[in-house]
Amino acid sequence: MIVDVQTGMFDESYPVANGDELLATLNQLIDQAREAGIPIIYIQHDGAQGGLLDPDKPGWPIHPAVAPIKDDVVIRKRHSDSFQGTGLQNILEKLQIEKIVMVGIQTEYCVDTTCRRAYSLGYDVALVQDGHTTWDTKQLEAAQIIAHHNEVLGNSFASLVMADDVQF
Repeated sequence: MIVDVQTGMFDESYPVANGDELLATLNQLIDQAREAGIPIIYIQHDGAQGGLLDPDKPGWPIHPAVAPIKDDVVIRKRHSDSFQGTGLQNILEKLQIEKIVMVGIQTEYCVDTTCRRAYSLGYDVALVQDGHTTWDTKQLEAAQIIAHHNEVLGNSFASLVMADDVQF
């Protein structure tokens, strides 16, 4: 599951931390999943009108470096929780998916919330600890936010795995 890896997140005026590395990691995982016949589910955030992820703005599309192909699933959402108000759970059930390998943007919002919700719904969640990112804030650097969420989520809601160790 690839959460909110959209063009606007890489805007040159305020790009997400380690964006190029994230895209390379995601491409590696996408290639492995496709080779193994594992479904790839993209989550795409529909942002507020006039905002960075407004569906009518250039920042909304999924980043072309990791864009979906014909058989991939794309779920549009309006909340941090990828399950809220979407058909995600129905699609996971239809595909008989029990384990979710999660990557994406933004660590402390959509990745965190979706990870917790998936766990609460009974899914086996593997969070790729080098496969999600965010931005620096006034209080913390992106690396600190990522490390904190890896620790918290890994202690209760997901198993942590490095991209190189993901087994499909």
